[in-house]
Amino acid sequence: MASITLEPHNQQQLTQRMQDDVWVVACLCAAWCDVCTNYRPGFDELAAQHPDKLFVWIDIEDRADLIGDFDVENFPTLLIQRGDDVMFYGTTMPDHRIAHRLLTAHEGKSAAELKAYTQSSAEYREWQDERNLRQALTQN
Repeated sequence: MASITLEPHNQQQLTQRMQDDVWVVACLCAAWCDVCTNYRPGFDELAAQHPDKLFVWIDIEDRADLIGDFDVENFPTLLIQRGDDVMFYGTTMPDHRIAHRLLTAHEGKSAAELKAYTQSSAEYREWQDERNLRQALTQN
């Protein structure tokens, strides 16, 4: 299964799929970005390797109306969260194996370990409110 591109017609469906403790891996990109275009096949391959997780491709310029104002410094920017716990938010090298390593570093942790991680620094605590994709999709 390939990643799902966020569009107005599937926003509600994606929000419903993000219920409970579903792992979400989102790539925030822009249509004009050649790096993102080249990254997409690897991101889709990673999605196929993890069918139990939700992989979402978001054009931050075309879909700002759906997600609000996510601050992106460069591309690709990844967001990894489980439920409402944002585990990672930031620019990465355009190599899908990095996303795989980030995901697998967290997916084996217990709920208590994940919660402790999200509160372990000021930056991580900020992510919980300002970079929570599920909340953004339900508010916009």
